[in-house]
Amino acid sequence: MAGIEDVRDISRIAYGFMASKALFAALNLDLFTKLEGQAKSLAVLSEETGVAENRLSTLLTALTGTGLLVADGAAYANSDGASRYLIPGKPAYFGDYYRYQIDRQIYGIMGRLDAGLRGDRVDGMYTNAFESAQEAEDFSNGQHSGSMGPAFLLSRSVDLGDANSLLDVAGGSGAFSITLCRAHDGLSATILDFPNVCDVGVGFVKDAGLAGRITFRPGNAITSEWPTADVILISYLLSAIGKDDIETVLDKAWAALSPGGLLVVHDFMLDDDGRGPTLSALWGLVSFIGNPEAMMLRPGWVKEWLDARGFAQAESRELIEEITHVVTARKPG
Repeated sequence: MAGIEDVRDISRIAYGFMASKALFAALNLDLFTKLEGQAKSLAVLSEETGVAENRLSTLLTALTGTGLLVADGAAYANSDGASRYLIPGKPAYFGDYYRYQIDRQIYGIMGRLDAGLRGDRVDGMYTNAFESAQEAEDFSNGQHSGSMGPAFLLSRSVDLGDANSLLDVAGGSGAFSITLCRAHDGLSATILDFPNVCDVGVGFVKDAGLAGRITFRPGNAITSEWPTADVILISYLLSAIGKDDIETVLDKAWAALSPGGLLVVHDFMLDDDGRGPTLSALWGLVSFIGNPEAMMLRPGWVKEWLDARGFAQAESRELIEEITHVVTARKPG
């Protein structure tokens, strides 16, 4: 039979959370920044981080074993990947996404998976993320960092043509709207999201120099009215809600999209045979926590739902390898 045979491989899965916490701890210590461009000894790093040598040495050994650091004699240095993705200010920086969203939110949420699978309604990813300004800020900071890369991929993957208006449903910090507006000079965007999230997103849009082209509409994607637009983007929303709410959201998309307009659905999706990919399925588990009605999407299902509403030219493709798909369709003109 195929699959795992050695108990050590099972153990690597069971212990995986320990490695992730070592990464988060290093980010919180700003360890990778301290090592950028210069290998340093344990003694120097202990002084710079304020962590005693006996404890820090164990963390450094763990980080070296996972490949995040490399040993350089008696000193430690960043791996190429750590240097590229974990240094603030670099174009591919991903550290805030790991720190804010994966560590502070997803990590704790996954401890409630057993209850979520039983169908118990417990606090999940979106349950408390928007109840206070601080929670909304932490969520949005992490989401923004994690979404800039996918937003760039989407801007290269989807042709918006001569569209003038974009409605970014549950658009959060505005990462997708910012990236798409930068790619299309004539495009303006409206972001529909919870009020606390909008308050945070305003800062990201201002920093991007796009306050004149991107506006926010506080509300709820399921219950609020949607403004009309030439392009409607629904990213990371459908996988977090139940089938009835998916129907409502897609009905609203049909009503709000201009004739000839483009609908773009981007989300965690399994392949149409439902057998993978693994990373997408793992993200799907997060959705069940806090919403027992959530369902894992498949591109074929999304296209069927769009066809049933009258959308045409439905197409799907993978966007983030082994994690997300994008489905596009047009409303006949």
